[in-house]
Amino acid sequence: MIDRLIDAGVPADRSCRVLGIARQNYYKAKRTPTTPTQLRREWLTGLIREEHVASRGTYGYRRVHAELTLGMGITVCERTVWLLMNRAGIYGLPGPTRVKRLRGVATSGDLVNPEVPPATAQ
Repeated sequence: MIDRLIDAGVPADRSCRVLGIARQNYYKAKRTPTTPTQLRREWLTGLIREEHVASRGTYGYRRVHAELTLGMGITVCERTVWLLMNRAGIYGLPGPTRVKRLRGVATSGDLVNPEVPPATAQ
């Protein structure tokens, strides 16, 4: 963000002051190189975005993880996929609702093939 403001002609001192960032921290962050972990996470985030788009926005982190590990052969932890999807704002669709069955209570599922009690003589 600060780089965009500097490109627009705003001095770095003023940009940092407006955004509430110390000028020294801005220059320190600009000087430090990107770590291999950051590069790998950016690469994985790109793959996750591609897989999410290919699933038409339905896959969550579990299925995306399965596609990456089983489909593409990439070694990655499920938690890492969840974290990267969460940071990128990528979410899957919710799954089907779970139906809680009560024992001894007739429900619509029980009426499809009901157990017929034996006929009693009156």
